[in-house]
Amino acid sequence: MRRRASLVLLAFAVFFAALSPLLRWYAFPRLAKIPPNQYQETVLEAKPATLLDYSTLKARKVDKITIVQTLKGNVEESEKIERSAGRDVVVWDALSYVQGPDGKMVSKIPERYIFDAHSQDPVHATGESVDGDAVSREGIEFKWPFLTEKRDYEYFDAQTRTSSPIHYKGTQNFRGMEVYYFEQTVPWTKVPMPKTMPIAITPEQIAETGITRWYTTKRMFWVDPVTGAPVNGEEIHKEELRNAKALGMSEDTVTVFAGHVKMREDYIVSIVDLVKSQRLLVLLLTSYLPWGFLVLGAGLLALSLWLEARSRRPGEAETVRRKEPEPAPTPA
Repeated sequence: MRRRASLVLLAFAVFFAALSPLLRWYAFPRLAKIPPNQYQETVLEAKPATLLDYSTLKARKVDKITIVQTLKGNVEESEKIERSAGRDVVVWDALSYVQGPDGKMVSKIPERYIFDAHSQDPVHATGESVDGDAVSREGIEFKWPFLTEKRDYEYFDAQTRTSSPIHYKGTQNFRGMEVYYFEQTVPWTKVPMPKTMPIAITPEQIAETGITRWYTTKRMFWVDPVTGAPVNGEEIHKEELRNAKALGMSEDTVTVFAGHVKMREDYIVSIVDLVKSQRLLVLLLTSYLPWGFLVLGAGLLALSLWLEARSRRPGEAETVRRKEPEPAPTPA
């Protein structure tokens, strides 16, 4: 009976030991994915800020500038791309909408970001764009990969339409979570005019005057390393118009927007709560269950061996020998 129980325990030990790596290396890449229909809205503010007043063509100090960023999953487009890509793809239609202290639109820049649902690697397909201009992204944008590493990543900048390293700067504690802090500085770069502006003039008309738009920013993210989701983000942002006298401005270089942009507190709270709930699911697949099953398998193996040893009692062999008939004496 003990030997039969020992064999059953041994079978379960092998099963759980085999299930441990399967969860981590087979199930995790197939189950941990960004849903194609995800919708997310984030509000950021710069208080105070400098903003170009287009009615006077002069930069002025304002109490607050608000930036509303939305990410909306386009399920129909993702299904189309998946047929040719041969993998799960997410299509985000993003919008960065900037409004002044009076609530009026300052600028809005739409994006279409296409990426692998698990790895977050960009997927190049028709429709990948920023403000209507076709782009070919390299690196990440908006989100880091699951199980983020302590290293630099290539990060795509929508203003310059280029990618450059965003540097890992260390581990910090943020709202009770251990997060990785990343930082990227984009030097002064000539960038395109937004296609939607608060004045009745097109980017082409502005370009004909010889005016150029320049931009620099210091970008900061605090990222949960388990889910790869930023729980906070800030930018020290500045934009200028150069050769501005061509448009009748009093100075040749005029600030369009300058300020320290920070995520609004209520959105930080909601994002932290969401990430804390999601990170448990990732940890179950990558740590808790694989290690738990491995320990359980080792325990069952030890119990199986113990029962096998108990079934072979020390006096059992001697008892068998005593019951065996003695050999007949050999005749002289």
